[in-house]
Amino acid sequence: MDFTTAPRLLTARGWGLALSAVVALLAAQVMGRRDVLVLAVFLLALPLLAALSLRLVRPALDVERTFSPATAEAGAPVIVTLSLHSSRPFRQSADMREGLPLRFGQSPVFRFPARVPGPDGGSMYEYQLLSTRRGLFPIGPVSAEFQDMFGLARVLRTVGGSDPLVVAPAPLALPRLALGGPRGKDGALTGPQRGSPSEDDVSTREYRPGDPMRRVHWAATARHGELMVRQEEPVTSPRATLLLDTREGSHADGAGSSLWLDGPGDNGLATSESFERAVSAAVSVAAYLVESGYALHLLDAHARPALERSASAPDRQQRDFDGVEGLKDLAEGLAALELDPKSAAAGSGVPDGSGAFGDELLSSLVQRHRGPLIAVLGRLSMAEARQLAPAADHASRAYAILTVDRPQDAAPALAILRAGGWEAVAAAPKTDLARSWAALGDSFTDSPAPDPMNPPDSPYAVPGRTPFREPRQ
Repeated sequence: MDFTTAPRLLTARGWGLALSAVVALLAAQVMGRRDVLVLAVFLLALPLLAALSLRLVRPALDVERTFSPATAEAGAPVIVTLSLHSSRPFRQSADMREGLPLRFGQSPVFRFPARVPGPDGGSMYEYQLLSTRRGLFPIGPVSAEFQDMFGLARVLRTVGGSDPLVVAPAPLALPRLALGGPRGKDGALTGPQRGSPSEDDVSTREYRPGDPMRRVHWAATARHGELMVRQEEPVTSPRATLLLDTREGSHADGAGSSLWLDGPGDNGLATSESFERAVSAAVSVAAYLVESGYALHLLDAHARPALERSASAPDRQQRDFDGVEGLKDLAEGLAALELDPKSAAAGSGVPDGSGAFGDELLSSLVQRHRGPLIAVLGRLSMAEARQLAPAADHASRAYAILTVDRPQDAAPALAILRAGGWEAVAAAPKTDLARSWAALGDSFTDSPAPDPMNPPDSPYAVPGRTPFREPRQ
C-alpha cells in the first residue's frame, strides 16, 4: 500500500459503485423507470454513507511500543515490538505503516487486525532496526488507513504517538594499560584491586558485648591493656576521572568548516566527525575503566557535568558512574550528547580558551581521590594546553587523547602536556583507537587481567568490553 498516493475518500470498489449510480441515473432518465432511479440512489448512497461513517466513527486504538534491548548499540540490531489494542469493538480493517526516520530505510507495513492474535488478545507485530550512528530517534507514530466493512471507503489517520529509540555509541576493545590507582592515606599509589578486605583494610576498636571472640585483635589488646577487636572498613572502588571536551570550536570539521547536522526527520544532533570520534573514545575508555574496577567521575572542559547537553541522559547532572549499571547510564547519556555552541575553543580569539581547563577543574580534582585522569579532547591551543597541564599534578596518572584531523597541528599542545606530566597522543581520523590507547604507555598486554569479582563464567563477563544491557537469563 502506497500511503503517499492512496486516495482518502473512496476505494476502487466505492468509485465503481458511484460510477454505476451515475449510469443508472442516466438510464432512469432515458427510460423513465422509477425502479432504476431507486437503484441509482441506492448505489450512490452506499459509498457516501461508508465514507461518512469512517469520518464520524473514530476507532479507539492503544499503541504500545517496546525495544529489545531498551538501549540499542550502534551497529547492533534492535527488535521493535508493536502492540495494538482496541478499547471498543469495531469491524474496520486497516493497512498500517510505522513512522521511521529516513536513516532506517523503508517503513514496515502491516495489516490490522493481525491474523493471529497476540497473547493478550491484541494485534502484535515485530520488526528489526539497525543504526550505525548513535542518536535519539523518534519511532512512530503509526499511519493507519481504515476501510469500512464493505471496502467502499477509506480514511488515513494517525494512531498513537512516537517513542524515542536510544542508540548508544559502541565501545571498542582497548589493550591493557598500566593506569595506576588512587593514592592511599600514606601517599603511595595503589592498584585497582577488589575483593575481601586485607590487613590494610582493618582497624581496631574497644570490645563490645556480643562481639565474637574470633575478631579479638590480640596485639592491640596487649598494647592497650583492654580487649580490642578488628573493625573492617568497607572496601570502595578506586576512582578515575574522565574529561570529555564538548566545545563546538574544538571539534569543527576541517580548518574553520561548519558543523554538520543530521538531516530533517532524523535525530538532528549538533555534532561533527571529530566529536563522533571523541564520543567513541570516551565510551571505550569508560568501558575499559569499569572492567578494571574503577568508578568514574565524568566532566567537561569547564568541570561541569559532561552530559548536560544530552537529551538521552537519565540524569543530566550526574557526574559519578559505578559498575555495569553506571556504564549503562553513561552510554545512554552519550547517545544524544551534542556540542556546546556557547563555549569558545581553540582559534576563537578568546584568551586562555574562555575559561576551559581553569580553576574549577583543578578544584574538582583536588577534592577527589588521586586516581587516574583521562582526557578526551579535540583541537587544543597552546594556551589551553598550558592551562590543562597542571591538572596532571592532581592525578596518579594523566592521559590525553586529541581527536584531530591533522596530528602535526597538535604537536605544540602535545609537547606542553607531556612537559607537564601527561602522556598524550593525537588520534587522526584513520588511526585505530586501540593503537592510540596503546601508544599512551609501554606497559600493556593484549587482554585484560582477570577480575576476581567478575569471573569468566559470570553473565556480565564479556571479552573485550562491558555490556550496557541486562544479560539474558
